[in-house]
Amino acid sequence: MPELPEIEVTCRAIVPLMIRRVILNTRVYNVNLRYLLSDKIISLTNEYVIDVQRRAKFLLFQLYTGWIVGHFGISGYLKVLRYQQNPTKHCHLDFVMDNGYIIRYVDIRKFGFWIWKDDSYVKSLSASLGIEPFDKEFSGSWLFEKSRNRHRLIKLWLMDSKVIAGIGNIYANESLFISGILPDRLASSLSKQEAFLLVKNIKQVLSDSIRCGGTTIRNFFQPDGKSGLFVEKIQVYGRKNKPCLICGNLIEFKILGGRSTFFCLQCQS
Repeated sequence: MPELPEIEVTCRAIVPLMIRRVILNTRVYNVNLRYLLSDKIISLTNEYVIDVQRRAKFLLFQLYTGWIVGHFGISGYLKVLRYQQNPTKHCHLDFVMDNGYIIRYVDIRKFGFWIWKDDSYVKSLSASLGIEPFDKEFSGSWLFEKSRNRHRLIKLWLMDSKVIAGIGNIYANESLFISGILPDRLASSLSKQEAFLLVKNIKQVLSDSIRCGGTTIRNFFQPDGKSGLFVEKIQVYGRKNKPCLICGNLIEFKILGGRSTFFCLQCQS
């Protein structure tokens, strides 16, 4: 599933192509995504783009008359085209820009969505989400204080978008491994030193992934069609029964909260 770095990579790529430009129209190839595509998006014409931004794992297009809110689901991504190309089976929606670019949404499993909303919805959505990992307020002190009396597994707590916005499964696994913290410990068990280390490593892991264009394991691609290369830097995710890159012990695996979890019993405690 595309996580914060993948959405951030996408956002940075399309910002210069969309902000202060006009969406001439949309071309719709399939209305049946997670939610039925709205008539407003289907009939969109000559809409000026005020802003494009990411919040957690959402992409937000601010227009004069409303907002388009996008989510990539499990397998979605945006592709930038310099000219019209015939859609393939998994192409669902084009945003046709006045500068000649086409921003195309591709989604194999169709769990993503694009919805039309007003200012109040976007404000409510943002308010319902937790702190952004790159906010200055996201610090070791903040994490330590928030974790007090939180009797939830640390990995699941980190992935709760109402606590921290956008840390997905891959990056929770990686951050906890680098920090030497077992994923099935309680959040409340974090020491102050561990909280500071964990925040540092969360920021570092996410930043490294963004610089690498995200992580492509199966379906994600950058808007220019390239794969995300952070997959080459992964140390623990997806490495069940493979030697730990630090100590050589075999990587352990379990399911926590329905999500695949990878860890090293020697390097994490």
